[in-house]
Amino acid sequence: MRRDSIANDMRDAMKARDSARVATLRLLMAAITNVEKEKIHQLDDDEVLEVIAREAKRRRESIEAFDKGGRPDLVEKETAELRVLETYLPERLSDEELATLVDQAIAETGASQPKQMGEVMKALMPKLRGRADGAQVSALVRSRLGA
Repeated sequence: MRRDSIANDMRDAMKARDSARVATLRLLMAAITNVEKEKIHQLDDDEVLEVIAREAKRRRESIEAFDKGGRPDLVEKETAELRVLETYLPERLSDEELATLVDQAIAETGASQPKQMGEVMKALMPKLRGRADGAQVSALVRSRLGA
């Protein structure tokens, strides 16, 4: 199970005295625990993957904000955390692979108008779990539907 893997990796990082990795994994375990408390059940691997993807997205947004704000020290810290989180995510899709999946979803749903974007997204997102950014997917679907 993915959660157990994270806990084991955190113990290994503690033994190796890798403080940056330990701190990132502790934050991740806390985020997972918080979601479990909200949902009142132990998360399965897909739900853990969603938490990891959400935390990675937060790091990307922070990197962008700190970069604009001229804080290279914080950019470096967030980048290091993002690298740790990305080791638990599936490999990201290339632009070509994403475009192919979007085209398939449009064909499956028979969508041809921008107002049918929701149907396409509903069919597409389960296939992309953690492998593509939602905003990027949304923009691509919108452009393919002529919005």
